[in-house]
Amino acid sequence: MKILVTGADGFIGSHLTEGLVRLGYNVKAFVYYNSFNSWGWLDHSPQEIKSQLDVFAGDIRDPYGVKEAMKGCTHVLHLASLIAIPYSYHSPATYVETNINGTLNVVQAARELGVEKVVHTSTSEVYGTAQYVPIDENHPLQGQSPYSASKIGADQIALSFYRSFDTPVAIIRPFNTYGPRQSARAVIPTIITQLASGKETIKLGAVSPTRDFNYVKDTVQGFISIMNSPNSIGEVINIGSNYEISIGETAEMIADIMGIDLKIETDEQRLRPEKSEVERLWADNRKAKELLGWEPKYGGKEGFRRGLEETIEWFTNPKNLSQYKADVYNI
Repeated sequence: MKILVTGADGFIGSHLTEGLVRLGYNVKAFVYYNSFNSWGWLDHSPQEIKSQLDVFAGDIRDPYGVKEAMKGCTHVLHLASLIAIPYSYHSPATYVETNINGTLNVVQAARELGVEKVVHTSTSEVYGTAQYVPIDENHPLQGQSPYSASKIGADQIALSFYRSFDTPVAIIRPFNTYGPRQSARAVIPTIITQLASGKETIKLGAVSPTRDFNYVKDTVQGFISIMNSPNSIGEVINIGSNYEISIGETAEMIADIMGIDLKIETDEQRLRPEKSEVERLWADNRKAKELLGWEPKYGGKEGFRRGLEETIEWFTNPKNLSQYKADVYNI
């Protein structure tokens, strides 16, 4: 097996790439080309990891580069995408180009090259506000932001290649992944970095919506389980903790772990448009358990607290915290 990981320079992608190397896989890391020759978070990986990587710098929007990167690879784990919801409000075209066209480039090349397996990354945002809970894979899809609409489109492109050409595609649908290295545009790093920077009052958007937070180690194991399971081809599989908690309660738990009295101020620029806010997410993960034998090691309230403790430990390391701008709203 030779595995290509697109988006290997990002939050989940870097953890996944490192995990695969540690398990002995032959890994090619597709990183976003830039003039700084930066490999994103992989720059911070241990030297013994980096020395074993085959790194390809390119752009997922370029079909020629994507196909070149995929040559000689048996499996593709496709994570490269634009994911910030607020940024999708004012730059929606880039989401179509990156998320939909980028996915088309991957599955088209997979079809032409005879790749053995493509695992395409979806998101719980495609469900929109839950119409019933817990949310299983048959829940209706709702594009409540340009980002979620682009991911629905990308998912359907990937599935269409399975149905039309028998391209071996599986779709992983992670719920809200969190952990070390996550962008401060996400709520948990936003809370931690503001508190760790000495803020007495932190700024947040809506605190009533609920989420199903999934620790990054569990998400990584979900990818590996789906990649290795012949039962996953043609399937969409939720990877979530099956535990629902509000943003406000999450902030309180973080503050409690950090031993800080919490004060929250609503920041208007952090609020989504009313009809765009996803009010409730809660994963039904039975399919992953039954089909893959996967289940979260950081599930439930106790598991969530354990994951937050590991995340806080990483973010409060001065070397790591210095890479974040806690006083600037990051869309």
